[in-house]
Amino acid sequence: MSDFLWGVSTSAFQIEGAFDAGGRGPSVWDEFTPVHENQNASVACDHYHRWREDVALMTQLGVNAYRFSVAWPRIQPSGKGPVNAEGLDFYDRLVDALVDAGIAPVVTLYHWDTPLALEAEGGWLNRDIADRFADYAALVVERLADRVKLWIPINEPAMVTLQGYAIGEHAPGKTLLFDALPTAHHLNLAHGRAVEVLRSSGAQAVGTANNHTPAWPAGPNDVAAAEAYGEIHNWIYADPVLSGRYPDAVAELLPIADGDLATIHQPLDFYGVNYYNPTRLRAPSEGNPLPFELVEIDEYERTGFGWPIVPAGLTEMINALRERHPDLPPVHVTESGCSFPAGLQDAERISYLDGHLQAARAAGVSGYFVWSLLDNFEWEAGYSQRFGLVEVDYDTQVRTPRDSFHWYRGVIRGE
Repeated sequence: MSDFLWGVSTSAFQIEGAFDAGGRGPSVWDEFTPVHENQNASVACDHYHRWREDVALMTQLGVNAYRFSVAWPRIQPSGKGPVNAEGLDFYDRLVDALVDAGIAPVVTLYHWDTPLALEAEGGWLNRDIADRFADYAALVVERLADRVKLWIPINEPAMVTLQGYAIGEHAPGKTLLFDALPTAHHLNLAHGRAVEVLRSSGAQAVGTANNHTPAWPAGPNDVAAAEAYGEIHNWIYADPVLSGRYPDAVAELLPIADGDLATIHQPLDFYGVNYYNPTRLRAPSEGNPLPFELVEIDEYERTGFGWPIVPAGLTEMINALRERHPDLPPVHVTESGCSFPAGLQDAERISYLDGHLQAARAAGVSGYFVWSLLDNFEWEAGYSQRFGLVEVDYDTQVRTPRDSFHWYRGVIRGE
């Protein structure tokens, strides 16, 4: 398994801090916070100033790949127009350090931190954002493609549409329900435009990081509800990217222009799956505007976040992708991880990761990235949920590897 990607993942907004340093502009998440217990990400893990220490931790861990995101507002503070040189310089230094350490940088261009000025123009509801995203992608790839081989345009578009625009638990906090669906098409279009730009600028490998969840019917009368949920969470993103078409039930709800599907359907070198848990659905009760209702999955142990621990769901999801798309490219698990309460003795996390790594191997994946290297700002939950192999004391910024860090190092070494 010498070519297997053993990695960890992070995102810019969740770890960098330095919200007003180095020419960075505001993002939708800067406006959406504070969240849980009046918390924000203005400092987070202060990775912007402590990145050398974090690269040293990864070197100690022994990973051969690190997936991180570039903050769009650091590169273009208003989402368009001239480049902020300080922003590109930061990622340039980080990439150099990773390459020097023998760690392959895996760059995600967008992990939810839309420049606030673009949101004022409609954000992902405005088709024009796909062109703005392609312009931004060009700035980054032209600077980094000589050293960065692996690229992912957009992290978890499903969460942007569902959490950000449909139910409003994430920035920008819209509650549009099914009227949020145009954002799914614009995210897919931005993915396709970015892939074109990445390829033309010499990117060697381009893929996805799509959040996927097996949609389980609660009972025999709930199959249609589960299928409806699967279409808006899984297939509205996977199908057009992999086959150039949308599921029939949602296609008529999307603002598709001539040529869009050809743009979206670009060849991929890998397909990234972010997996956390399955979702159980039942038919909606009277008065529910949605074609499904979520049902608790209570027969499994849970993470600190209350998410059911179902490693077999990862194998199930990847197998479903392959069955639906027989030409599926090599699969990387681009996020897999769990939150548990603070503490260095985290046997529960080790058990979780061991189970999911076995499930990933059973599915024949080519890479596995733990979420996350560090405890970090967990979106609407603030700092209350700790996902890190490394514990972060947010008062002092001291980083301390947990037992799971040492366990993962042993797994990578084949011990």
